[in-house]
Amino acid sequence: MKMMKNTIILTLITVIAGAALGLVYEITKEPIAIATENAKKAAWQEVFPEAEAADFEVLSVDKAGEDAVKEALPDITVNEVCKAGDKGYVVTTTSKAGYGGDIKVTVGITTEGTVSGVSFLEISETAGLGMKAKEESFYGQYIGKGAEGFAVSKDGGSGEPIDAISGATITSRAVTEAVNAALVYAQAGF
Repeated sequence: MKMMKNTIILTLITVIAGAALGLVYEITKEPIAIATENAKKAAWQEVFPEAEAADFEVLSVDKAGEDAVKEALPDITVNEVCKAGDKGYVVTTTSKAGYGGDIKVTVGITTEGTVSGVSFLEISETAGLGMKAKEESFYGQYIGKGAEGFAVSKDGGSGEPIDAISGATITSRAVTEAVNAALVYAQAGF
């Protein structure tokens, strides 16, 4: 009898907790979506500061560009593409190879094929190490370069050399691959 009573009490607690979580989700769903959209638009503006907000036009992800990225960099996903007026394009990619999880990067690519900017939408790397990827001293290495691709210098390989963050080579590789994926997409998709 006591066992049945405990089972009923635990079931009620579970049902009430589940309902409360569902309610909280419904209340926060829209504000989270708005914050995500605003962060995305801020990233677009960051990689193309000379473009007006109205210049950005979301495009469908091109199949040829997406296939080229999958072939060259299978761990990278193309999330979104938009046109920045007559300035160039913005490509958002996600690398699954980060040390602390996925790294979602927005890359601006000018009509001449150079990287105009890099902005981070998601990154959860180690504080003081991998999080240094968000510092201009690291991501600034990509800007203004029209390379076919980039390579972390300590790994060798072909491409414009990128100096790894000390103690965060995995993060450096993941960001570099995400930027490379944006370049591959741009070369195949535009």
